[in-house]
Amino acid sequence: MLDFAIVGGGPAGLTAGLYSTRGGLKNVTMFEKGLPGGQITQSSEIENYPGQLEVVTGMELMDKWPQQCQKFGLKHEMADVKQISKKDDIFSLKLADGSIVEAKSVLIATGSVPKAAGVKGEAEFFGKGVSTCATCDGFFYKGKDVAVIGGGDTAVEEAIFLANICKTVYIIHRREQFKASPHEVEKMKKYPNIVPVMNHITEEIVGDNMGVTGVKVKHRDTDVEKILDVMGAFIFVGRDILNQTLIQDDGSFLCKTNEAGEVIVDLKMRTDVKGLYAAGDIRVDAPKQVVCAASDGAIAGIEAISYLQ
Repeated sequence: MLDFAIVGGGPAGLTAGLYSTRGGLKNVTMFEKGLPGGQITQSSEIENYPGQLEVVTGMELMDKWPQQCQKFGLKHEMADVKQISKKDDIFSLKLADGSIVEAKSVLIATGSVPKAAGVKGEAEFFGKGVSTCATCDGFFYKGKDVAVIGGGDTAVEEAIFLANICKTVYIIHRREQFKASPHEVEKMKKYPNIVPVMNHITEEIVGDNMGVTGVKVKHRDTDVEKILDVMGAFIFVGRDILNQTLIQDDGSFLCKTNEAGEVIVDLKMRTDVKGLYAAGDIRVDAPKQVVCAASDGAIAGIEAISYLQ
């Protein structure tokens, strides 16, 4: 039986493994169906990780993390965890091959993924002008024109963030009114360099060998098309929370979640189920930054030690 089972091998899961094993836990396994590192390994440029002076790729940033964590005894099992359940004080992890692994405590750190807009050119230019993180990539467009696709709270909040960096921020929404809260919309209106492009459908993200050069939009009523000359396109049409492993046989969740499916935790990453922790992008109010996910993982690892003691 495991002392601590970690589901997910991104920054949160790896750091939890580092802190829990270095803190004395002897039987800790991280379950990650692919190579450890998480979503950040897909990023082409990282320059906001503390202490990292050189601009590196996400793959380069995460390169030594697994080796460092395993030095203290963390085991990595390349397996897909399908379900986490609990009976009495013991957790059961059901793997894709049907086998069951038991553990005294569990961290769920499977994260979330941005929803794709399904726009032509989105995949082709991802990392070459198309982004899903203004905090990560906004600085690269300092003084440039960019577009934000979406109309919810996140899209409006990210447009405001970009407005402090970029020359012009077009925010493209297919409806006549934003879905974002009125408070956020009013705040956005105070920025003269944010230009709403309402009642328009994003038809295509266009570019060349150097990257994005524009976004083609079409008016929903008139079918008139135009191209917005931008160097970056930020897509915020929602996120898929990777919480499927918490769904029980009766369809309920093992622990409390909010309406979006994010796991509700306290400041110590504890869920309402004793011995179960959540860290990183799967938890409520996650900033979705590597340094924050790593912090979550450190907290969860320390708390797991305390719980087992």
